[in-house]
Formats: sequence, C-alpha cells, structure tokens
Amino acid sequence: MLFNTIEYLLFLPIVVIFYFLLPHKLRWILLLAASYFFYMSWKVEYVFLIAISTLIAYSSGVLMEKYPGKKSKLLLLILNLSANLGILFFFKYFNFAAENINLLFDKLEIGKDIPLMSFLLPVGISFYTFQALSYSIDVYFGKEKAEKHLGYFALYVSFFPQLVAGPIERFSRLTPQLKAKHDFTYDNLANGLRLILYGLFIKMVIADNLAGIVDKIYAAPNNYSSLDILKGVVFYSFQIYSDFYGYSVIAIGSAKIMGVNLMNNFKTPYLAKNIAEFWQRWHISLSTWFRDYLYYPLGGNRVKKSRWALNIMIVFVVSGIWHGANWTFLIWGALYGVLYILEKVLNSALKLEKEHKPYSLGHILLSLKTFALVTLIWVFFRSQSFGEAMNIFTLLFSGSGQITEALIIPGYVWFWLIFFIITDILLYNKRFDSWMANIPLIGRWIIYAIFIFSIIVHAGVENFPFIYFQF
Repeated sequence: MLFNTIEYLLFLPIVVIFYFLLPHKLRWILLLAASYFFYMSWKVEYVFLIAISTLIAYSSGVLMEKYPGKKSKLLLLILNLSANLGILFFFKYFNFAAENINLLFDKLEIGKDIPLMSFLLPVGISFYTFQALSYSIDVYFGKEKAEKHLGYFALYVSFFPQLVAGPIERFSRLTPQLKAKHDFTYDNLANGLRLILYGLFIKMVIADNLAGIVDKIYAAPNNYSSLDILKGVVFYSFQIYSDFYGYSVIAIGSAKIMGVNLMNNFKTPYLAKNIAEFWQRWHISLSTWFRDYLYYPLGGNRVKKSRWALNIMIVFVVSGIWHGANWTFLIWGALYGVLYILEKVLNSALKLEKEHKPYSLGHILLSLKTFALVTLIWVFFRSQSFGEAMNIFTLLFSGSGQITEALIIPGYVWFWLIFFIITDILLYNKRFDSWMANIPLIGRWIIYAIFIFSIIVHAGVENFPFIYFQF
C-alpha cells in the first residue's frame, strides 16, 4: 500500500477514527493489526519475516535481562545479530555475493556455480531490521530495560507510518508514545494533514514528474547532449530528495494525527555547507544510527587520526552497502567517506570554512559546492553498474557522440521545481507544519489550494514507487 494512493487515503482515516473510539488499553491491538495489514498489502508471505525478526529481538531482550551475566548477554546478542542480519543478508545480498563468487570461479576456471535465488526483496527489511537491532544493542548495554509486552514490542517494530522506509526510530523514543494515552486534538489533526498534503505534493508533483525525465536520460544517455545529461543528473538530485523527503513527511504527518511524534528525517540537506553537515541533514535517522551503533563503538574521533579516517571509511562503506547489493552503492558510500575526510583535513589545515550566516553569500557558495559534489556522487547511486556511471560522466564532460533526441521538459515541471526549491530554502531549519502555523489564515489556505491544484492538475502521469522501498 503506497502513501500516494486512494487505498491509503481510505485506510488512514479508518484507522484514526477507530483509534480514538477504542479504549486506550485496546489501541495497541488496532495499530498492530493495521500495521501488519499495511505490510501484507505488498506480499502476504513476507509478514512472517517481520514477525520472526520481532520474536528474535523480543526473546533476546527478555533473556538478557533474565541472564544478566556478561557471557550470557554477549552470547544472546551475537545470536540475535546473527539471526537478524542473516535474514537480511539472505534476502538482500545473497545473489550479489553468489554472482561475484561465480565470477571469481570463472576466472579461476573452477567449474562450479552457486545457484541464484529467485525472490522479491522484502519491502522495508533494512529499516525494520535496524530498528529491532538498535533495541537489542541498547538492552545489552543496559541503556534500555527489556520490554515484557510482546504486543507493544511488535508494534514498535512494525508501526505502519514508518515501517517500510523510516524514520528508523529508537525504542526509548517511540514505545513510550505508543503506550501513552493520546486524546484527539485539532492541532495534531491540522499539523498532520498539513504534512501529508506537503508530502503528497513533493512526491507526486516533483518526484514523479522528474522520475520520467531522469529515466529517459539513464536509459539511453548516448542519445542526448551533455546539457541534457546534466539536466538529468541534477534532476535526479531533486527526484530522490523529494521522493524520500515526501515519504518521510507523510509518515510523520500520519503519526502526528494520532499524537505520535516521529523524528525529522530531513533538514534542508541541500543547504548544507559541507559533506559532514549534509549527512547531519540527510536521512538523519540512518546517519545517527550508524553514528551510535557503528562509529562510536569503533572509537569515533577519540583515536589517532589514521584510525579516525578508517572509522569514517568503514561507516560510509557500510552505509553504502546498506542501501543496496551493488558495487555502485559501495563506491557511492566510499566517495562520501573520502570527501568527508578531505574536507575535514583541508578545513583544519587551511581554515577554508568560516561561520556564515544563513543566506549569506558565503553560505550560498558553500551550499552550491556541496550540492555539486552530492549531485555527481548520486550518479553512482542511480546507475545500475560502474560502467553505466562512467559512461554518464564521459558523456557529461566530453560531449555526446551521436545526439538523436532532445530532452523535452514541460514548462510546468520547471515551475513546480523552482517553487519547491524556494519553499525548501524558506524552510531552512524549520519543519513545514510549524512554519505554516505562523502564516496568517488566508495565506495558509492559499498555499493549501496551490498544493491541491498542483496535485490534481500536474501530478506525474505514472505512479512511481517510493525509491527507498527497495532498501
């Protein structure tokens, strides 16, 4: 079930109405049933995977509290990590590993092949697996007490607004909200609907319209001029941002109506002055997850500079692999690691970056620099292979060989993209619902009308799935 469908626009009000009609002690049952129904709308069989992941994490937490000895807890954590990561590896990385091993066998002339599996990647498996693992790790280190109520724990892992693409919530933040008694309030309803409307706008009007253009460029880059390829590359930066940002905003808005506050997953990332700040503003729930559960345990920055650089590279490479089973994702992550280190070293040695006020010339120039770097790195993320990415770069910087098509971009696409960029700039360090609350009533309704008009008249013809569903 996609957020930008009639099914979801019927599903959400039904859940919300019954949520507030039911007694508080029964609400978790409704939300858990709704969450599992929401997930099963993609593929019924895969609901068993999320159930298994939930039972493993829940059981290990209870047992770690029951057997608090260091060796017992460590063994339980290892078994938990092995089982959950094993499931993730099998469904997401097995074929990638098998293909590369088979390629190695061919080069070594070993007459054996590992058979490949034929199955669809379970939607959201990386997200709910990481959410379950963060709880288990926190229980192991004594940061959290084990949850005894299986129903509430299952709801924590599967809460439908953020189930398939985040934000990746922490147990300490989400579960108390799921257990709390929330009364219906006009403010929650208004803010939630504002966020949902804005999310639908940036997904259906911005992301989906750009998606068709980007797909044309990447499907046959040799047919287009360097300028058209540049447009496609830049458009992908805005496509993936508006697509994932749109999902996150709708998720936050859906939960907000019920009184649950999910964490902000984006904070105007393309206004970041450097790569480090970009990752403090992009997919915040994932970057903070890797910070807390990988970077800090590796030693963070409390080590020698050479070890710090290694820690940064490990985090970014693992982050790249998390996104997908392809060498292009690994390269994408590694490039961020290299740029992160280079910027830190150069700034430390040459004092290249100074404090700049928002919207100042210095801020604008640094943001444009960061946007240009991020846009180029996105080429690896979007490409299906290293060769495809290098072909894009070759055609982009050295010119196309045979131009057979001209990229036609409707005027309304430019208009709404510019409108979105201006809106995003105005939202610097603000969230859309709180920003809207400070606008006079007539101004708010003008903005609502603009969004509704754009969705009705200029939504993308094709309904593209959310990009991050594949991760």
